[in-house]
Amino acid sequence: MPTAKPSLELLRSLTDEHVLRAIMEGERLTRTEIAALTGISKPTISDSVRRLTEAGVLVDTGERTTGRGRAGSYYSLVPETGAALVAEITPRGVRAEAVDAFGAVVAGARAELGRAAGQEEAVAALREVAGELADRMPLRCAVISAADPVDRRTGRLVQLPDEPFLVGDLDPVAVLAPFVPGDVLVDNDVNWSARAERDGGCASGVDDFVYLHLGEGLGAAVVADGEVRRGGSGLTGEIAHVITTGPDGSAVHFTEFFRETDLRQPDTTAIDVDALRASYGDVLPHLTDAIRGVLLAMIAFADPQLVVLGGTWGRDPEVLDALTRASPAPREVTLAAATLDDPELTGARTHATDALRTQIIHHASEQ
Repeated sequence: MPTAKPSLELLRSLTDEHVLRAIMEGERLTRTEIAALTGISKPTISDSVRRLTEAGVLVDTGERTTGRGRAGSYYSLVPETGAALVAEITPRGVRAEAVDAFGAVVAGARAELGRAAGQEEAVAALREVAGELADRMPLRCAVISAADPVDRRTGRLVQLPDEPFLVGDLDPVAVLAPFVPGDVLVDNDVNWSARAERDGGCASGVDDFVYLHLGEGLGAAVVADGEVRRGGSGLTGEIAHVITTGPDGSAVHFTEFFRETDLRQPDTTAIDVDALRASYGDVLPHLTDAIRGVLLAMIAFADPQLVVLGGTWGRDPEVLDALTRASPAPREVTLAAATLDDPELTGARTHATDALRTQIIHHASEQ
């Protein structure tokens, strides 16, 4: 039976996608450069550039090549292509960026919050930054990082016992609907941090690892076969209530270790990082036992090749050294300190750029 040939429309669509992706990587390119990068003939590229220009997706920048031979015209995306909104919701406030299809941050906004902020304050802060950026450019899609558990089915934040930063069941998707016509993806900050370390940090090239976040809050991300595994409801990695070893050797929830050692900030379950670091000389051996209990549970269930230690104090050399010297686990697993600053925002930004590019390509195919 003869194989059906692809339609001319499909071939044109595929060529247009190759052209757009080349320009998104190179920012501005001539038709000759696009042909060289894609391996597609220059006449075919020229037809695609013409189509995309007539459709209002590409624009001749007015710049020309110099040197011998006929000058080539540089093409780029039209400015009206818009941007993706990237935002993180934390006790420090809501920090937002507008990221263009080239992956560049072209604008920013910030609204203050606080650890005691409630849902109304968080909604107002998110609206404030989104509105500020939407007034400056079209926002096509959004990616949100939240310092709280996230329901993967709805994008709502989830309240669990002893969470240090609670803003109710905040619904970023609904809050951003007036500002962002496209998709809004919400995930917790630890999952975004793990993605960032996978893409450009100490876990590059590792398909199976656990990212352990040790900061004011406690969390973990499980990466298996190169993908973050969120679980049925999105709550994989909520380690605060894993049973481990307390300061007196008894079994306690991991979060209770810090209550029993008076290492919480006043009137909250958030860990007092400064006090913790100041007490390393006394508490580190017991803390190592507590962390190791959590690690053994993660290793038993996730079978990682690598454990990445992140968070404000999880990256401290004293913590890594103490865990490395601890008695070996039943399985040999490498420990490494996270290498990226602001990994949660980095991971969200990368995904937002990819989402925006896909949306632009899809829009172009419909023209």
